[in-house]
Amino acid sequence: MAAGGSASAQAARHREHAQFLTRQLREAHRAAARWSAAAAGERQVAAALWALTRSGWTLLVDRRWPGTATANVDMILVGPAGVYVIDVKNWRDAPQIVDGELSAAGRSCAAELVKLQAVTRRVEDALADMQMSPVAVAPVMVFVGRQVDERLGRVHLVGIHELLHAVTSARTRLRSPVVRAVAAHLTDVFPAYEAPQLPDTATTDVPARTPDEPGELFNVDELAAEQLRVARERPVESWMTFLHPDQLSLVRRRWGGPARITGAAGTGKTVVGLHRAAYLAQSGGRVLYVTFVRNLPLIQKHLLERMAPAGSDRIEFTSLHRWAVTFLTQRGIPSRLNVAKADDCFARAWRTHGRHACLADLEPSPRYWEDELRHVIKGRDITSLPKYIAAPRPGRRTALRKTHKEAVWALYEEYQRLLNERGVQDFPDLLLTALAELRRHPTDGGYTTVIADEVQDLTLTGVRILHAISGDSPNGLLLIGDAQQAVYPGGFRLADAGLNIRGGRAEVLHVNYRNAAPIMQAALNVLDGEPFDDIDGMTITAPPAIEMTYHDGRVVHSPAESRPMHDAALRNALHDLAAQSDDALADAAVLCATKRDVDHYLQMLRAQGLPVLNLDDYDGRPGQALKVGTYLRAKGLEFKYVYLPCHDRGLKAAQLGGSADIDRLALARRQLFVAMTRARDLLWLGSITGGAPATSMNGC
Repeated sequence: MAAGGSASAQAARHREHAQFLTRQLREAHRAAARWSAAAAGERQVAAALWALTRSGWTLLVDRRWPGTATANVDMILVGPAGVYVIDVKNWRDAPQIVDGELSAAGRSCAAELVKLQAVTRRVEDALADMQMSPVAVAPVMVFVGRQVDERLGRVHLVGIHELLHAVTSARTRLRSPVVRAVAAHLTDVFPAYEAPQLPDTATTDVPARTPDEPGELFNVDELAAEQLRVARERPVESWMTFLHPDQLSLVRRRWGGPARITGAAGTGKTVVGLHRAAYLAQSGGRVLYVTFVRNLPLIQKHLLERMAPAGSDRIEFTSLHRWAVTFLTQRGIPSRLNVAKADDCFARAWRTHGRHACLADLEPSPRYWEDELRHVIKGRDITSLPKYIAAPRPGRRTALRKTHKEAVWALYEEYQRLLNERGVQDFPDLLLTALAELRRHPTDGGYTTVIADEVQDLTLTGVRILHAISGDSPNGLLLIGDAQQAVYPGGFRLADAGLNIRGGRAEVLHVNYRNAAPIMQAALNVLDGEPFDDIDGMTITAPPAIEMTYHDGRVVHSPAESRPMHDAALRNALHDLAAQSDDALADAAVLCATKRDVDHYLQMLRAQGLPVLNLDDYDGRPGQALKVGTYLRAKGLEFKYVYLPCHDRGLKAAQLGGSADIDRLALARRQLFVAMTRARDLLWLGSITGGAPATSMNGC
């Protein structure tokens, strides 16, 4: 080795070590600056939110993320509007949303969103222990020194001022005792982080109790009772989205294939469907929410937007027929639907092939046979006379001999000939066209989940369409409904649609949270133990097993000798309700069997100076008007107070029919049952005891 070589090598090693230490120091300074900026930002946000703790909010700051060694949760804010999981960002560069992705200065920040969503799911899991719905939890990313108010999926991106506005303007979800219990539970699940705390002025634990609050924390049952009590006090639109804690598991459950939720009226089937749609959408899915009644999708859309705005843009609410029209239009297939011309075609076919055949001897009403064509033959896509002769007819109890079915088929062929001659379709044809196109060129439309509400009112063709969209994928198809509440003639069996729902994918709800016990009992009396065909292929003969939770409502019977006396009693009853409070009428509905009656009562009540709204025009937004509509338009809805004028007229008329009165009477009973079970607190039943004809507007 050359002289001095050893010393030179040692010097080089020292220089390298010094350079390493210098780099470490610089990185430490940079990290310290970043953490200092972050801490300063958190202090600003905490200071701004601290003022909320004086009005019923609880702020948890710098909490440990369970199951991790060093990760933390910046803040959890709990208050009347729900639970906010807050991630504070004090970035040098402004946040941007480019092509649906969060970035800053050209670099992707998607990982930050992933982390926030992960900890939000952990908060949801913690609240599931308390049986609270995940829609009460909102992930928020707060940017210090920025004016931001954007949504990226479920995450709300805001500045400090925008955050304050968001939480203070949101609707009330939780009352004070529930806020305290939730905050205490989250304090245990997310303990304080073992790091220097923020200054005392910005650090809070669960606030001290006010004198009127109980000294002990609520247990889960007490929390559920408190939430139920508060929900009943709110406007009916808020009540219609109230999820009982016992039903939370259905919202979060993972089903391995098509599933079904059924249960008697008032057991919360639709509420579970709405919360599940919100949960799946917030988890990144795209949901198609379908029902048969055309006015219901808009109502459900607005109810869900109020309940869970985050993710609501990922849920498509539509009626099945509207979906079919849109789908066919996208495929370049124009709709030939024309209801008026289709009705005329049937009237012509009946005059030539029905009125003088054996059909009129069995049942003189052409409406019965029109339903047979549209709901049974076309609704089940029966394509030949031999298939029709062999086909069972679930939902129809009037026995048809071979000669009757041959006559029905002749009527059907003439009806179809006239439709084709005029180049028009009826509603069943529209669905059959959509199903044929789906089978030719399958599509899922980008949906991860299809939810069918009031599925019992669909035809077999409709269910086949939904199954063709969703397939048998996990969480792909959820059918919600109760065959006992079918308000349209005909029926189907799931097996005929290729659906086999068994075991853990078939859930029956037994607890009624809606109706007061006297109201439900009056409605069940109307059914009189009438057997009905369930869509699983069984005939149900026993009354449903229902556990009642509400007993304070009442049923008022108001018989009158004439129509004028009957209507005067209704007017007086509504005026008495309006005198109770300024918003009582907003939670009430007058429901009628026919559109003609709806027009009559709209005109009468307007003349009385009462604010009224046709149920056809109701969109689910709170208002001050009394709703007036048909039994069918009330499907899927509920009201605190329901008034049914001439409520038993349909039953009387059904008993005056021909040989098919067994079907007509069963349908009238189910429709009246549905109308009666829309009532939560009060059910007013008007009737006329005079001798006027049952089908006349002058008498009931």
